[in-house]
Amino acid sequence: MKKSIKRITFILTFAFALGLFPRAMEPKLTAMPSPKYTRLGKASWYSKKSPGINRHTANNEIFDDTDLTCAMWGVPFNQRIRVTNLSNGKSIIVRVNDRGPHKRFVRQGRIIDLTRAAFSLIESPKSGLTNVEIEFL
Repeated sequence: MKKSIKRITFILTFAFALGLFPRAMEPKLTAMPSPKYTRLGKASWYSKKSPGINRHTANNEIFDDTDLTCAMWGVPFNQRIRVTNLSNGKSIIVRVNDRGPHKRFVRQGRIIDLTRAAFSLIESPKSGLTNVEIEFL
């Protein structure tokens, strides 16, 4: 009896690892609610020269720090987001194509990583961080 339970557990684990079950069993990321949904936090920027940056983003695009894209946790890829700098009112619309910021920075209040090009349109990259409001479009 114990051997058969172990075998079934092994087979199911192996089948999930190989992706033999339909995609319907995987959790789905859904778009944010349609009414104005916003979050407040800190934004930072990253570029090809930043340490630890991979050649590809989390959705397997080639990383280009001149695109108006961002990295954010828990948001579906290709979701459009309006990022507004709270200190000067400048805003920009970016697309989510990566995951980040690093979890240790999220615990410190950082909610989004913008590419250098996107960040430079709302704040000087020399500042490094800025307080922002993000709105899911």
